[in-house]
Amino acid sequence: MFRFEKIYFTFTVSLFLIEVIIAVFIDDVVIRPHIGDTIFVILLYCAVKSFFEVKTIPLVVAVLLVCYMLEVLQYFDIIGIMGLKEYTLAPIILGKSFSWLDIIAYTFGAVMIIWLEKENNYNKDIKGNT
Repeated sequence: MFRFEKIYFTFTVSLFLIEVIIAVFIDDVVIRPHIGDTIFVILLYCAVKSFFEVKTIPLVVAVLLVCYMLEVLQYFDIIGIMGLKEYTLAPIILGKSFSWLDIIAYTFGAVMIIWLEKENNYNKDIKGNT
């Protein structure tokens, strides 16, 4: 069902800005590839939750599958196949190469979402009963 959730939208915009900052200003071996991938999963989740009422676990699984699919496409050099190697944004958006560490980073982001949502719902239940 369609609905607008201001808090998730705020998280989406904030996480997007963080991702842009990482992409533009940071070129290292930890933050850009791994923290960026972890944040990306949370960003996609928040973007969907901003506009649709979806249960946590099915959405986390869907977002995780999308991220895994993007990683598999990197394995098959989708940017090269599509002839997009000379464009600056294509590798930033789609990624350059497959990495098992990226899969782990995506999975960690999904686990963080589940944990944060569980904590958030737990705190709502406590406050609601007081």
